[in-house]
Amino acid sequence: MSQPIISVEGLGKHYRLSHQKRNDTLRDTVTHGIKGWWRKLARSAQDEAKSEDFWALRDVSFDIARGEVVGIIGRNGAGKSTLLKVLSRITEPSTGRVTIRGRIASLLEVGTGFHPELSGRENIYLNGAILGMSRVEIARKFDEIVAFAEVERFLDTQVKHYSSGMYVRLAFSVAAHLEPEILIIDEVLAVGDAAFQKKCLGKIGQVAQGEGRTVLFVSHNMGVVANLCTRAVLLGGGRVLADGPTGRVVNDYIQAGALAGGQARWLDNDRQAGNDRLRLHGARIVCDRQVTADVPIDREVTVEFDFSVLGTRRNVLSSIHLFDKQGVWVLCSGPASAELAPGRYRHRVTLPANFLNDGLYQVTIILITDVTNIQVKIQEAVAFMVHETGIGREEYGGVINGCVRPRLAWESSALPPDGT
Repeated sequence: MSQPIISVEGLGKHYRLSHQKRNDTLRDTVTHGIKGWWRKLARSAQDEAKSEDFWALRDVSFDIARGEVVGIIGRNGAGKSTLLKVLSRITEPSTGRVTIRGRIASLLEVGTGFHPELSGRENIYLNGAILGMSRVEIARKFDEIVAFAEVERFLDTQVKHYSSGMYVRLAFSVAAHLEPEILIIDEVLAVGDAAFQKKCLGKIGQVAQGEGRTVLFVSHNMGVVANLCTRAVLLGGGRVLADGPTGRVVNDYIQAGALAGGQARWLDNDRQAGNDRLRLHGARIVCDRQVTADVPIDREVTVEFDFSVLGTRRNVLSSIHLFDKQGVWVLCSGPASAELAPGRYRHRVTLPANFLNDGLYQVTIILITDVTNIQVKIQEAVAFMVHETGIGREEYGGVINGCVRPRLAWESSALPPDGT
């Protein structure tokens, strides 16, 4: 039996978090002299006392065989991105060991591995050299990379002038075409248009199935994970919660999320929940005036969330995006944008009874300022399960397909023999 291409044994990554950060300026130090130095020492001691240990990963172990396509899934903060950074050798583990038997190309963040002062053309050669490719090998793939990335017009422009979508197109094209044995991709593909995302997913499938390379793929879209990956590893709290066939692990993840998904809260220092412009505080599913994750199909269900506008008046646009368990985008809805003064607000939207089909649904919440600037985007913010009650099915006992199954008004009438 051949050796695994990736071996992870007892992996841990530790950070020390400080809850209070103070900085003395040079002016303070010069003005206050020795007194300032004592103050600085006292504050350092206070900061140390208010820090805590945080394990982003703890006791993580698994092997990945050559040619496997593995989905890494889990809620925000589960440790997915930290794991990929350790595997990509961007950060060192605190405990444990990682053994890599192959050349890795990683696409973790927009612009990873690119030098902003170099052109797109120069960065293709730079990335190839980092991957250990010769200039002849890179030149052989060059035209394919440029054509796939669709950046021909900007090839000799410094990449610091690229949009985030252009960055991703070129970075993905380089990583996928320069033939690494291992391709690691984080949620960065969420940047860019839907057509290019589809193109990328097709290329990943080709790389994995047609060329036999190993792929590690992080995504919140369970439909993509289920279709692309043969195996999934579920992380939670920095630990491996499940590892096995994709269908089983994805189902475990979704079911667990639904049971705890009736409401969610975010702390004021949670970076994913906002910034100094907008901040999301909480979200919940309400049915029959109760917070719940269990919704009868013949009952209305309300999604509501609380947020704050900070600093000054802002033009705010909020929306919810509803996905089913396969990652199919069911609907998007939001109120008209409005100028909101600083303060706390609650938005809610009610979906009618007998609208959604039975099954599990996950809600993404997005808060935007000035039409285009996304300030908050939380995927899988809350989840709920719509369950069958039998009402409205009449005599039909089979599976009713589709994301929605509204009760529509039908009319029946007899026609004369000539059909007119």
